[in-house]
This record gives sequence, C-alpha cells and structure tokens, in this order.
Amino acid sequence: MTIDIAKKALKSKFGYDRFRPMQEAIIQATFDKKDVLVLMPTGGGKSMCYQIPAICMGNTTVVISPLISLMRDQVESLKSNGISAAYMNSSQSSSEQYEVETNFSDGKYQLIYVSPEKMMQPSFIAMLRRVTIDLFAIDEAHCISSWGHDFRPEYQQLSIIKSTFPNIPVMALTATADKLTRKDIVHNLNLDDPEIFIASFDRPNIELMVRPGQKRIEQIVEFIKNRKDKAGIIYCLSRKSTEDIANKLKQFKIKAAFYHAMLSAEEKNKVQDEFLNDNIQVICATIAFGMGIDKSNVRWVIHYNLPKNLESYYQEIGRSGRDGTKAEALLFYSFQDVRIIREMLTDGEKSNEEVQLAKLEQMQHYAEATNCRRAILLNYFSEQTDHTNCGNCDVCKHPPKYFDGTVIVQKALSAIARTNQTVGLDMLIGILRGSARHDILEKGYDKIKTYGAGRDLSQAAWQNYLQQMIHIGLIEIAYDKNYALEMTEASKKILFDGQKCKLSHFEPQNLKETKPKIVAVTKSTILGDELTELLRQLRKELAQSKGIPPYIVFTDATLEDLAKKKPLTDHDLENVHGFGERKVQLYGAPILELIRSKVIENSNEGGKVRGATYVQTLDLLKKGYDVSDIAAERNLSETTIYAHIAYWIQQKEPIDYYKFISKGELERIREAFQSSDNPNEMKPLFERLNGEISYGKLRLGLILI
Repeated sequence: MTIDIAKKALKSKFGYDRFRPMQEAIIQATFDKKDVLVLMPTGGGKSMCYQIPAICMGNTTVVISPLISLMRDQVESLKSNGISAAYMNSSQSSSEQYEVETNFSDGKYQLIYVSPEKMMQPSFIAMLRRVTIDLFAIDEAHCISSWGHDFRPEYQQLSIIKSTFPNIPVMALTATADKLTRKDIVHNLNLDDPEIFIASFDRPNIELMVRPGQKRIEQIVEFIKNRKDKAGIIYCLSRKSTEDIANKLKQFKIKAAFYHAMLSAEEKNKVQDEFLNDNIQVICATIAFGMGIDKSNVRWVIHYNLPKNLESYYQEIGRSGRDGTKAEALLFYSFQDVRIIREMLTDGEKSNEEVQLAKLEQMQHYAEATNCRRAILLNYFSEQTDHTNCGNCDVCKHPPKYFDGTVIVQKALSAIARTNQTVGLDMLIGILRGSARHDILEKGYDKIKTYGAGRDLSQAAWQNYLQQMIHIGLIEIAYDKNYALEMTEASKKILFDGQKCKLSHFEPQNLKETKPKIVAVTKSTILGDELTELLRQLRKELAQSKGIPPYIVFTDATLEDLAKKKPLTDHDLENVHGFGERKVQLYGAPILELIRSKVIENSNEGGKVRGATYVQTLDLLKKGYDVSDIAAERNLSETTIYAHIAYWIQQKEPIDYYKFISKGELERIREAFQSSDNPNEMKPLFERLNGEISYGKLRLGLILI
C-alpha cells in the first residue's frame, strides 16, 4: 500500500492538503506491517498516524485508550468526517454495548476505541479472534511504564496483544516519555524490533510569556476581555484558588467555572461538557483537568502559579492551540510560589525529594530567563535547537535592555548586610521602600542606613531586580534559614571593591493589547470580521442541532480559512482547510448560504469580493427573475447573465435550466454541434443555427448537451 492512497484519504476525509512532520513515515511503516513507537507532542497529530491507516487498510483498527471521557468526542469527530467508528467502555449501557459488539463482529467499523480493562476481558479477546484486525493502536503508552508520570498497572497486561496476535502490527503513542520510559514501553508491550519516531517538542504556534505575579486577577481580566469568546484554561496550585478565581472572574461578567478532584463525577462532566460546547469561556482548574478533552480551539493557557516542573508546564500549555493556529501560554511568577512548592516537596515523600527540587529549580530558571524561553524548553527535553531568537516568546519579542545597575545592587546588598543576612525577599523590599510594617519596626530595621533608600522603585521593580541578582549569583537563598537572603563572594566585590554590575530594565507590562498598527479599513476587511463572527455562531448552532461540541463541526483553523477564502460553491469548500467530502455534505449548504448572503450585502454596499457577481445573479434567479429582468436589474448584458447561469450549472447548483432554454433549442444545438467541422468554435455554430439562438443560450446549451 502506497503513501499516495493515504494522501488521498487525508484530503477526502479530513480536508488537509499535506501531512505534518513524521506522519507520512509513521503511516508508511504501519502499511509495511511494522511495530512502531510514536513520541509526538500534544497537538502534533498523533491520532492521524493510526486513523489514516485505519481508513486505507480496509478492516478494523483497535484503539486502546485510558481516557474514557475522550472516546465519545473522538468517535463523533470521526463520524462527522464520514468514518465508521465506535467505542466500548464502562459508561455504556448493556444494550448500547451489545449493539456495538454486534456491528463490530460484522466488521462494520473502521476504528473501535476500547479501555485497557475491556481489552483484557477474555470475551473481548475471543471476539477479536473472529474479526479481521489491521492494527492495534495504544494511546497514552507511557502509562505502561513505572518510570512514566502516569503509571497505570492495567496497562502492563497489554503485553497479551503481541502474544495473542503476533502478526498484527502495534502502534504505541505518547506525548511524554524519557529514554527509560521509551525502553519500558518497547519491553512491556513485547514490540517486535519497532521503528521509533521522536517528533520535535517545539510548538511554534504557542507564544510563551512570563509576567510578575502582582495583581494577577487584574491582569487576567484585562487579558480575557481582549480575547472575546476565545476559550482558555487557568491552572492553579490549589482547589480553593480554582473556586476563588472563577468566582472573581464571574464578577466581571466572564463565563467561568472551576474544576478539581473533589467535584463529583456528575459535576465534573457538567463543567467539561459546558466548556467543550463553548458555553463556558474559562475553566479554572488544578492539573486534574485537561487529560480527558480533545478541544482543539483552546486559544490560551494561564498558569496562575508556578508549576512544579517543566514536564507539567509543557503538557499543560500543550492543551492550547491543538489546531495549529495561534495560541498563548502565560505564566505568572513570584518567589512566593517557589517557597510554597519547596515546602510542599520537603514535607512530602523523601525518596525523590532531591530530584523534585532540582526540577523546580529548572522551572524557576525558565521563569527568570532573559534568553529565548523556547530554547530553554527544548534544551530541557534534550532537543538540539538553533533558536537564539524564536520570535514568539516575550524575551525574543522584547529583548532586555541593560543599564548600569550598580547603585541599585549596592543598596540591596547593603540592606542585606545591615540586617545580618537574616531577612527574606519580602521584608528586604519593605526595608528598602521604607515600609511601616509592624515586623520591620519591631526589629528596629527602620533605624538602619538603607531604610527607605529604594523608595523610588516600586514593589514589582524591586522584586524583579532582586530576582535578577539571585539569577546572576549575587544573592543566595538560605532555604534552611527561613529563606533568608545571603551575599556571595561575587556580591562582595560590588559592595566593597567598586565592581560594576549590569541589570536589565524592569518594564511593567500589563496584558492590554499593544496599540495596533493603523490599517486601511475596507469593505473587504469589515466583511471578513463580520463573517468570522457569523460563522462562529453558525458553528455553535450546527453543533447544538447534532449534540456535538462546536470544534467537531469545524476547527478555528477552518473557521479562519472560511472567512479568508469566502467559498461560494461546494468545489470552493473542498479547498478550505479541514473540509473533506463528508463535511461538505453535512454542513456545506448552510455555510454557503451564509457566505453568499454576506457577499451580496457587501457588494450592494460597494465592496468587491471574488465571485460576488455570480452570487448576485444566483440570488435573483432563485427569486424567480428571468434573464432579461436580471440583465436590466444588474445593468449587464443577457449574454453575461447566461454565462453566470452556465457557471452555476457547472457547479451543480440546483437550477431549473429549462426556464432559460427550451428542449427544442437544446436539440438544435446538439445537432449543429455533432455535424460541425469546428464544434469548439462559437461563430460557425451560431451561423449554422442562422443566428436564431443567441450566443448566451448557445454557451448554456453546449454545457447541457
């Protein structure tokens, strides 16, 4: 089986013109009956690696997944693309399972999704023996490894697949797996000399940003209000903060809800469904949220607190921008978060405390970085990169500007020295800014020389500069002395020996949109903006009518392409990103009706859109106008109107063409065409018909005969 067959399926079923990196090679290996291990980031296109072979190979692909809540949406998405699929898990009634099992036994499904527990049932294995299986795909394969971050004992039993069905290829897929975990997956699944594919961890469509952790709610409200109707997730450190933040956002009329482990199953499902169906814009959640959703139009992720490690951070930001279009990841950072997490880790299990603290330090390094954040992230995952400027992180977009910060550094170091290196970051800032806090006055710190020496700088500025000093090794945090700040050998050279020190300027950044460039507003740009919003509304209506999430109808990437290309025919729709044949059949008519109506409206107001003249003629034809009336109404020749009618007939638009040309005229044109020496030239045909049939009708007739 060749990759050309796969490319045709990709276009006809999913409406995509090309494969993403590595997908083609993975699919070819599957066609060649090889076992494969696929390591690909969230949003990288893992599911396409087994869905395309399932469509092409002719029998059934069995997909094993632990995410029961995700199966339904995956199956609905496949069905909307004209692919026969089903799932079997504990959420179904016995009658539903019986129906699926009957159809499965009859070979009616191209894909069937099952849980690991279902896969292990002897009755199901017996059923598999009676069905022709092309492929076993094991999703979230890291769950099989005790080294993985989400170990599930039931996954280790999946080795039965290769022992029971040794000649059927297995594809193991995961988004996160280090070398030890990869080795475990291959060994525990008994994979036969598998081809291993490791895709890039880079998600270039996600903009990476870090902001100081002051006035977080104010910043978040501003951020969300500038991203109207764009869905996002706010990750929080505690269950209580998810509830508090969601309630505060509601006060600003933002549709928000919270999600955490203490909710009942019914409450979790309700929140999840509301979010999937675009009825809630924002979910405030602990890390419990996200694994069971496949929502492609999450446009942003905010971390209200610092995550414990870069693995968690990477996995969580990967829940945005899964459709490949622009997304944003915003991290709020303050040293207080580091302190809280350190205390959680040191109070917890001691066996891997050292490793977890080292990972937290790497997370802190990322948050405080003054070089490309994307490069730090990729290097952490051992991916070689040439990035020095990715162009899509806050550091690369706004490179730090350095200045002589010696005086600022000396003030801070002097205050540390005069307090005998016993105060933490918050109290030090209070001393420098001349705070009248009770604890500062009680200890007599208002009497030292540097009290109030830094009141010209804001709390946020001092926090930033002190973090820079920690980062460049001028201050150390004594974790065992209640987080007191201590000087280093390097800092003594600045304080006592007159050595200079550079700092990067602190520029307070809120989340208001930067002032947009002034661009000429045209009828066309106005139409594009209106159309985007109308298409979004239509998508939601179509989804509600079918009881599925809006992103299954079409993704945000498809929505943008629809608004940009403004398709007017079924053929045009097939050239829109993400529109396969089945989606044209299901949703083409209402989408075309909407776009055509807006194109007519725009044209009547003086705008110019490709194909608008054809749409205006079609509109009048549907209203019952004849050719001469349309020509007069539009101030065009009848020949032009006939050309428009011919165009719509070629586009298979349902038109009663006998209203515009009689059967007798059609027969005369056919006879003239068949007896002509030059049938492709209009003038000889016109003369052969004695000029009794106009050029317009003649062109129309030649299309119809």
